[in-house]
Amino acid sequence: MFQSSHPVVPAHLEPLLAVEDVAVRFHSARGATRAVDGVSLSIRPGETLGLVGESGCGKTSLGRAIARLVELEAGSVRLGGVDLTRLSRRQLRIHRSDVQMVFQDPLASLDPRWTVGALIAEPLNIHRIGSRTERRDRVADLLAKVGLPPDAAARYPHQFSGGQRQRIGIARALALDPKLLVLDEPVSALDVSVQAQILNLLVDLQKQLGVAYLFISHDLSVVEYISDRVAVMYLGRIVEIATREQLWSSPAHPYTQALFASIPRLDAATAGPRAAPLKGDLPSPYAPPPGCRFHTRCAIAQPRCRSVSPELAAMPRTAHAVACHFPTSSSA
Repeated sequence: MFQSSHPVVPAHLEPLLAVEDVAVRFHSARGATRAVDGVSLSIRPGETLGLVGESGCGKTSLGRAIARLVELEAGSVRLGGVDLTRLSRRQLRIHRSDVQMVFQDPLASLDPRWTVGALIAEPLNIHRIGSRTERRDRVADLLAKVGLPPDAAARYPHQFSGGQRQRIGIARALALDPKLLVLDEPVSALDVSVQAQILNLLVDLQKQLGVAYLFISHDLSVVEYISDRVAVMYLGRIVEIATREQLWSSPAHPYTQALFASIPRLDAATAGPRAAPLKGDLPSPYAPPPGCRFHTRCAIAQPRCRSVSPELAAMPRTAHAVACHFPTSSSA
């Protein structure tokens, strides 16, 4: 659907974001939901890390934990060397501007009683940045950056299309010059043609501003287009992480291969063999399977998989990492 033209970020850059052994649990009458269970990853300055997996695998919970919108049960989130999980509420407020979030449904995240100008200026008001004139100029500049006219500032969110509302959400997220944007399914509710426009906007903004992205999506075509590297998440854990090129050419985890196999292909009649599509339902996060959590749906599961949880480890002579006892290489 999309043809990627996203530049690769130099591998020698130190991480902007370093997530270590993060765990997030939600408690209810049914018990504790292990939404995120020991996740570690990093993002370099100006890089886009795609985060992909089925609904319910913990992607959004991880994104919200990084943005400090939910509490962590364990682990750390370091941004520019500062551990955000160790800060007081007052200290966190100072650093919160460095990480902003763009949500799936922009209309639900924008107060319908406020004008677009007021919505975009709100972060500036909260952090007491600039005079009234400077804030108004900043709003005009942000509207221009996301491709909206100056008179949009005086209108209300319901007066815009879905794609335009997402542009407003992006402008608001950029108001404080963040170092990292967490984008949670930002184009999933949009038509394909509008998706392409928003994705191209994000690529252009990244080139202009140098901001890093954690891009959360279930759509592999979208993730392929915008990402430098991709992490695959299953039932609260990262099971594979690699560059976009590595993952698309040689997915090593059976879950990743099954995700690729589930994508319809125009050349299905002449293409070579591929992994079996994903089957069965996602197990309950209240009681995840022992051992490898994917073994209940895995076509190559062995007895060891049912009792021993595999560690995420780098494959020989590559930065490609996989959490599988029997990693394989299969063309997507």
